[in-house]
Amino acid sequence: MTAKPKLASGRKVAKALSEFGYQKISQKGSHIKLCNDSIGLTLIVSDHKEVDRWTLKTILKQAEIPEDEFNKYL
Repeated sequence: MTAKPKLASGRKVAKALSEFGYQKISQKGSHIKLCNDSIGLTLIVSDHKEVDRWTLKTILKQAEIPEDEFNKYL
């Protein structure tokens, strides 16, 4: 059974994703755009006080990052 992703702010999620090779490209309003050039994938993270668990789960699924591995960096 996989661990649930922890509740975190959008900035903490973006910072944790930087540990996996994602870099902030831009921000427009409350959305942060991150890109990983090595695999050619772009992710959008909402810069809210708390990112919804289902939204975070979807982001991690797109990035192919296991939730328990991601939780180590939060």
